[in-house]
Amino acid sequence: MYDFQEKESIFWIKLIINSIIRYVIRMTFSIVAYDSEEKEWGVAVQSKFVAVGAIVPFAKANVGAIATQAWCNTSYGPKGLALLEQGMTAEETIKILTQHDEKREHRQVGIVDSFGGVASFTGKKCYDWAGHVMGENYACQGNILVSEDTVLAMSQAYRETSGGLVDKLLVALEDGQEAGGDSRGKQSAAILIVKEEGVYDGGTDRYIDVRVDEHEHPIKELRRVFENYDLSLLKRDDPKDKVKLEGDVMKTIKEVLTIDGFYDGEIDSKYDDVTKESLQKWMHTNNFEVKEREDKYMWGAVYRFIQKIKENEV
Repeated sequence: MYDFQEKESIFWIKLIINSIIRYVIRMTFSIVAYDSEEKEWGVAVQSKFVAVGAIVPFAKANVGAIATQAWCNTSYGPKGLALLEQGMTAEETIKILTQHDEKREHRQVGIVDSFGGVASFTGKKCYDWAGHVMGENYACQGNILVSEDTVLAMSQAYRETSGGLVDKLLVALEDGQEAGGDSRGKQSAAILIVKEEGVYDGGTDRYIDVRVDEHEHPIKELRRVFENYDLSLLKRDDPKDKVKLEGDVMKTIKEVLTIDGFYDGEIDSKYDDVTKESLQKWMHTNNFEVKEREDKYMWGAVYRFIQKIKENEV
């Protein structure tokens, strides 16, 4: 009797696990893209699934980027990058990945190769709405969406948004969600961008890697976290986006330095050695070393952060 109960328990446990695996990374929309000017490859994704950034996006500098989803075959990531690195195109890579996969009709994958060539595959058994749209240097794909409008909105947003690759990818996600998004809801989002020596010290190609593993509004939270990431790790400021350390700007900075305990002098418009030292300590404490300047200016992004502190928004 005990053996029967034990076997029955094992049976149900296996059934539950298989059911979970069966639906891994369904209900997802993503975009893969390449910036030919900056030599950046990226993936942005949102899903009604926890920690989508740990499973869907794969990318390698000078090789390409991959989003694998629906009944997700995670091996498509490393295997696909290996094929791309051997010189295969995005289209050839998808053909090789799917041709011997017995569950290929349940798969969805988008790829951009080292030259910006794109390909996307949506299996016939992916749940509606499922499909993809491709354009120059990018591909959008999704499954269990409210409608085709999601990928169409993503495509339009990517084409029409100015700025760097990260700006275009974030807006593509936002507009895709606004157009309907995942019919089951929202849970996690991620953005991964690689470029040669991309990380702040040049040690790896991981230029941007931001994930929101679980949140009521994951795309909105992804943007918020990225803005902090941008302040701490990226050097991509518009040369014109700066403020001079004088007048009311300097007074605001001193007010915040005082609030944060880095300054106890007069709240005036002077930028002297004491203020400079206090500001430097504040910058380092907040991990803004990449935003330091040697002249009498401050990057606009840092000053806007200071303004938020003054207004109790941080």
